[in-house]
Amino acid sequence: MTGLYIHVPFCRKKCPYCDFYSVGFREDLAEKYADAVIRNLRYYDERYDTVYFGGGTPILLARHIPRILAECNYTKSAEITVECNPCEMDRETLGLLFDSGVNRVSVGMQSAVNSELRALGRTHTLEQTRQAVLTACEVGFCDISVDLILGLPGQDHTSLVYSIKQLRELPINHVSAYMLKIEPNTAFGKKPPDGLPDEDESAEIYLTMASMLNNIGFKQYEISSFAKGGMTSRHNLKYWRRGEYLGIGAAAHSFYKGKRFAVARNLREFIESPRQIEVMTDDDPNETEERIMLGLRLSEGIEKPLWERVKSALPLIPKQYYKIDNERLSLTTEGFLVSNEIISTLLAHLEEP
Repeated sequence: MTGLYIHVPFCRKKCPYCDFYSVGFREDLAEKYADAVIRNLRYYDERYDTVYFGGGTPILLARHIPRILAECNYTKSAEITVECNPCEMDRETLGLLFDSGVNRVSVGMQSAVNSELRALGRTHTLEQTRQAVLTACEVGFCDISVDLILGLPGQDHTSLVYSIKQLRELPINHVSAYMLKIEPNTAFGKKPPDGLPDEDESAEIYLTMASMLNNIGFKQYEISSFAKGGMTSRHNLKYWRRGEYLGIGAAAHSFYKGKRFAVARNLREFIESPRQIEVMTDDDPNETEERIMLGLRLSEGIEKPLWERVKSALPLIPKQYYKIDNERLSLTTEGFLVSNEIISTLLAHLEEP
């Protein structure tokens, strides 16, 4: 089935590392934005098995999410996720989301070390994150994910270990852990912070994180994703398995009916247009190359008919970076660290069918 992604471009303040499209939150704009989302949903006759509110800070749209979901034709078993800032996760707001049908929250923890949070420009603390997750659990959420950012200014082995240990105490079943990337059009891009780990230190941080999460029951299923009890993000898996998803909202992207397109990063245009203006980003993607590139982000890897077309390149790749098991080729955790280089090498040797 098709997944539905709704981009919510509102934040209380802009984090210095963030390159996602967002503007300052205003309730009047939020209401108009929700109206525009609903208007656009009515153009599509689809049944969705995942709905994902991303951003931005999607929980800021909580008051309008019930009426947005009322317009979504989703299945009874649909996974419905809202990304949340710990500062906004009070009991009333979480109760409103839960009662509207939301069954998964993704919490922007980023770090358990308050000094690292301040370096990131975050306004919450570890205690606020802990309380937010516990409140979500008390309200009724059984599917809770947290985000971590790795390679932070001043982060070392000790502070990383501390952050991972805090996760053991929380009722969560999913962790998304991303390396900090300095984007040129961000505050960090214009003035990089001091104390960023070098390449070797970043690699050690990533490998330590993956090992520790595995030891406390979170199994890696994608480069940046770890799940306990098989509770993977069904929506995100659509991206890696080349499933179709429809994006609604300013800056939203779609892979729908075999085409990839995006909406302009323009709040006013989205609100005022009768229908969102979609610009094609890749009219004819190479399916084989995409399946290899996306599939190798997953621990499950790619099936034999795909990897046989690039097997001539395997002798060029160190054996500790990949494995072949049950006729599937996949990257090891060490291989994930250099996945871009590995995938480029494989695709350069792609054989015609």
